[in-house]
Amino acid sequence: MPRRQDGRRYTWRRGTDRHPPAGSPAPTAAEPHDPHDPTPDSVVHAALYRDGVRVASPASLTDTYRQLRENPRTTAWIGLARPTEAELKSLAAEFDLHELAVEDALEAHQRPKLERYGETLFVVLSAARYLDAAEEVDFGELHVFVGADFVITVRHGAAPDLSAVRRRMEHSPDLLKLGPEAILYAILDAVVDGYVPVVDGVQNDIDEIETEVFSGAPEVSRRIYELSREMVEFQRATRPLVGMLHGLMAGFAKYGTDEELQSYLRDVADHVTHTSERVDGFRQALTDILTVNATLVTQQQNAEMRALAEAGFEQNEEIKKISSWAAILFAPTLVGTIYGMNFENMPELGWSFGYPFAIGLMAVVCVSLYFVFKRRDWL
Repeated sequence: MPRRQDGRRYTWRRGTDRHPPAGSPAPTAAEPHDPHDPTPDSVVHAALYRDGVRVASPASLTDTYRQLRENPRTTAWIGLARPTEAELKSLAAEFDLHELAVEDALEAHQRPKLERYGETLFVVLSAARYLDAAEEVDFGELHVFVGADFVITVRHGAAPDLSAVRRRMEHSPDLLKLGPEAILYAILDAVVDGYVPVVDGVQNDIDEIETEVFSGAPEVSRRIYELSREMVEFQRATRPLVGMLHGLMAGFAKYGTDEELQSYLRDVADHVTHTSERVDGFRQALTDILTVNATLVTQQQNAEMRALAEAGFEQNEEIKKISSWAAILFAPTLVGTIYGMNFENMPELGWSFGYPFAIGLMAVVCVSLYFVFKRRDWL
């Protein structure tokens, strides 16, 4: 495996030699800017490092290419946010990036993965951050190209904050001088560390949801569903990272990774495994909470139906009583109405026992109806 001029072996080698051959004229500082080069609008930051110290801060991709050729022992770190197709094609032509990786970086919406195209490593990461105000998880996508003396980051979304990663590395020159693989480690570490507040925020949400479930909050089912969907996305972001980091660790011996970096990457792998296990636990917890909520809702509905049935039964009993008394009172009314008609040819009108008979008939009918209804439990 080739070595750098400082004696350290390359962990990843460049696919093509960007350094001018011996005897060839070096480009001058007055080299004109190519008008067809992409504009630096999407270039968030570009810097060249030698032995862990920044030696240049190019203002454009063209300046970065030129200064990288002029300084053969430097490492370029180029950060872009939602780059244009022209910018990515320019980077692909300069650093010999594979067209499939460039296409993925341009279109985004990729699942986390680690692929090697020749001598270039292509990494896709899914970053996350917790939004306290909205109580939801915001996901971002990061594409990283790693070569022998360059690192290119293509960011889609607000997370992660790579400027903090750059500051951290620049304050750790002993780590930064280990080269592009050290920068890749720092990016991985930042993405994984970004999961910690997300995990804490989700844990707090789950605690709140449990309280809402047992208090009978009406909107809790919707919140459980939305958080479950976020956990599916979170699981898609974290689970592939476990295999990716184990793949990197499997190549330690083959690619001569520095022992210090090996320790750092193993530490990141441990954190990813822990986070992935917690996310799996969150999904199971939300499934259990949803089941409990469904049970409680069913019990509440059953209780309401039972209350309605009891109310209906009580109402029916009252109707029975009212109907019974109405029938009992209707009997004397009927007899009195009949004998109250003013007809001359009614046989009982001249009967001396007519009045007692009518009263007795009313009493007999009322008492008979009372016992009939009483026997049937209507009274």
